[in-house]
Amino acid sequence: MPAKGGVAVEASGHELVISHPEKVFFDERGDTKLDLVRFYQSVEGPLLAAVGGRPVLMQRFPNGASGSSFFQKRVPDTRPDWLETAIVSTPNGTTSRALVAADLAHILWAVNMGCLGFHVWPSKAADPEHADELRIDLDPQPGVTFPMVREAASEVHALFDEVGVVGMPKTTGNRGIHVYARLRPEWTSYDVRAAAVAVARELERRRPDLVTAAWWKEERGTRVFIDFNQNAPHKTVFGAWSVRARPGAQVSTPFSWDELDAVEPDQLTIDTVPARVAKTGDAWAPMTDEPQSLEPLLELHERDLAAGLQDAPWPPVYPKMPNEPPRVAPSRARKDPADQG
Repeated sequence: MPAKGGVAVEASGHELVISHPEKVFFDERGDTKLDLVRFYQSVEGPLLAAVGGRPVLMQRFPNGASGSSFFQKRVPDTRPDWLETAIVSTPNGTTSRALVAADLAHILWAVNMGCLGFHVWPSKAADPEHADELRIDLDPQPGVTFPMVREAASEVHALFDEVGVVGMPKTTGNRGIHVYARLRPEWTSYDVRAAAVAVARELERRRPDLVTAAWWKEERGTRVFIDFNQNAPHKTVFGAWSVRARPGAQVSTPFSWDELDAVEPDQLTIDTVPARVAKTGDAWAPMTDEPQSLEPLLELHERDLAAGLQDAPWPPVYPKMPNEPPRVAPSRARKDPADQG
């Protein structure tokens, strides 16, 4: 029997009790915890095609989207015996036991704990040594409009077409766009990051007015930053079909390239996305069904190395890497020429 005030939900052969289903998670809209559960039930197929089998980092909102939140990498000791977990590492070597998005029951278990969306690892729990996703993050800097982000995404599409890589876009649920390529599990995260650096630099060469690969904010200007370090080892990215902690309950929504000029991220919410999926299905299905090679993009990376380019800077939480430039902002480097890396 469900706990007093709870609602029993069946998912993936398990019965879960959603506690406090009437709790409002999105104040302006009035959407509740149960509404969020119903949303994830409605996108089960595409959601699991995108994130199934991957470790996830949970961001919990005990008091709903407008309240404070905290990240939880470790699953609690008190958990269902059927819950699948995986050991994951941070850049400094710290390990933790994370939730695996094994099926819908695992998703709903996390939603019941106040998790709105999921930050997803680029590898499957069963094969942590190989990253099978390339994630091109189009990050709008201050002053950048969404039409500019659309234009940058179009440049990614054109480059991928030229080299024979199939990439598919999704909204971030906020102001940006992510372009993903599904890979055969043959490359490490270091390889995938190298490919992302090469993509960022090539796009900057083609459209320096629109796109930047500059790691240091002071050099980016009013351009779209290609955040290559979203592909660094152990890095999570906000997942496809995940719900953002925004007043409108926006969803990070995959879409087709034909929709690029018309997509409006703020209109893709837990109310509108289920009908969209029911009508058009999973926009990412062609990419997901045919994992591909990273080699065409690694060739761009090898070309840059041959031309004498160093690696791009890594985030400060990572160990110093071979061929990496000094980790010091250009303005500071001008004041102090010593290597502060």
